[in-house]
Amino acid sequence: MASRILYVIFLKCVVLFTCIYYVHGYMNLFISPSEVQRLVGVSAELYYIREGKINRAALKYPLAVPKGVNELNYTWYSEKQVFYSMSIKSKNPRILYHPRLNIDLGGTVPSKASVFQVNLMCTGREGGEATIEMQVNLTLYSASNITTLNTVRTKFCDGAMPKLPVVREDPIERLPNPSQLNNSVLVTESKVKSVTSTSVFYIAVGVVCGIILLFVVVVALIHLRTMRGADPASSDASSTGLIIPRQAEHPNFAKLPAPKANGLSSGGGGGGGGYSALQYQTCPSRVEAEDLQLKLAPYAIERSRISLGNVLLEGTFGRIYQGMLLSGETGEADKEVFVKAVTDHASEEQRHLLLKESCLLQGLSHKNILPLLYVCLSAEPPLVLLPFMKLGNLKQFLKNGRIGPGDKHQTISTRDLVHLAIQITHGMMYLGKKRMVHRDLATRNCVIDEDYNLKITDNALSRDLFPSDYHCLGDNENRPVKWMAVESLVHRNFSHASDVWSFGVCLWELVTLGQTPYMDLDPFEMATFLKSGYRMPQPPSCPDELFNLMACCWALLPQDRPKFSQLCAALTDFHRTLGIYI
Repeated sequence: MASRILYVIFLKCVVLFTCIYYVHGYMNLFISPSEVQRLVGVSAELYYIREGKINRAALKYPLAVPKGVNELNYTWYSEKQVFYSMSIKSKNPRILYHPRLNIDLGGTVPSKASVFQVNLMCTGREGGEATIEMQVNLTLYSASNITTLNTVRTKFCDGAMPKLPVVREDPIERLPNPSQLNNSVLVTESKVKSVTSTSVFYIAVGVVCGIILLFVVVVALIHLRTMRGADPASSDASSTGLIIPRQAEHPNFAKLPAPKANGLSSGGGGGGGGYSALQYQTCPSRVEAEDLQLKLAPYAIERSRISLGNVLLEGTFGRIYQGMLLSGETGEADKEVFVKAVTDHASEEQRHLLLKESCLLQGLSHKNILPLLYVCLSAEPPLVLLPFMKLGNLKQFLKNGRIGPGDKHQTISTRDLVHLAIQITHGMMYLGKKRMVHRDLATRNCVIDEDYNLKITDNALSRDLFPSDYHCLGDNENRPVKWMAVESLVHRNFSHASDVWSFGVCLWELVTLGQTPYMDLDPFEMATFLKSGYRMPQPPSCPDELFNLMACCWALLPQDRPKFSQLCAALTDFHRTLGIYI
């Protein structure tokens, strides 16, 4: 027995040494002393990677490029085979053209010291300071060896000089005589006195109005901060240690076509449509209500076949019951079900939205998708029936931190969490084949049974049952801001790639047992922070392999994110590895 334990320890040491050896291979990326002298006038090397170790301070240093310098020279080499991909752009294309590289955008890092050049050309149309962002992705084609370097440069460009009008002097022109000059001065002084007294009055009124407006804004902000929903379990999930995200495993991911309008949209729009808001949904038209009832007619059953049990989740106007589908005259056995319903005081539009969002998964058949079973339209309010999963909502289950139907105080293992993540990728791959985009992938929209079988659900009632996960950014739409990709927040663009971003946040939820992401960030600031490259830090109990996958999902550009099939393969490999050593 002791020899076997020593053998397992030896294997772990070998694996650990091998990972360290390959991850920290002799990779170097720097700017030579002569180049630094040319740029900033100091003879020193500026290292970004030295023998595999990343210099984070150098990455954050915004190196300024002088006016007369139109190119940057980088030196790099690696004694190990390291694959790279690059992207570089100008954030001010009217001032500076998009920079060009004299090497391919993807390939292998040279084994001997080589120099590659970045050409910077001003447009001449406008002057000012332009920002250049360069991203270098380095990978050994392993889920644990993915690194992204983001550097920022600034360059000042001169713009075209404006053409001034030519003023021709008349040699016969004479100055006015002294009497005329005195009269003009007296008139001007009288006007100035009149204007000055009037200006003082308006300035005083403006200052008073400004003070009143400032006071109102401060009170509103304090009220907004007070009303923000807080998750007690997330108090230690701070994102103050924000990091630069790592990129996806492969430099070139195939770009998915735009999703069709019949995807899993909670707002019912096209590729760029927004989310519906239960509180602000306009009253549905009679034609729309009739179409929805016609669509749900094949699923309609009588109220007498439904028995309501305990309330599992309850919000302001929504409830989820544990119910029973009675056999009636069919001869089938009674079946446990989830029953979604709104309260008696819910408005007509809220009832309509419950039915509309509940039928988004209508007609789908997959082991990791929770389908619609039946709808009772004759009940008041209407009832929606879904297959019963014994452990219920995944987010609630994670926050409880227990497994099994009993009261077993046992922590969920990492291998179980990875198994749940794999099932989510299976369900999302199926939705991808059906050309559907979920738009609200999160643990709150998943359910599990006692055998850890997971199913993805629609987001009906989620805004009401988990109000702290949704925020209104002043446009009357409650959205899961902290689960949304950058392009979804800024441009309302939703795709399979934006679902991948949400899966990265969902994976973070699994590892932290249901904590709220970006807990210390204001929802109004999310887009700005994400565009700046900031992401959540690695949770204390999170393995590097899982955090690397999260970072891949949070790549800024949608085409740089992995597909669900790639995520599934990486998670399956990691799950198999955990099975060997655990």
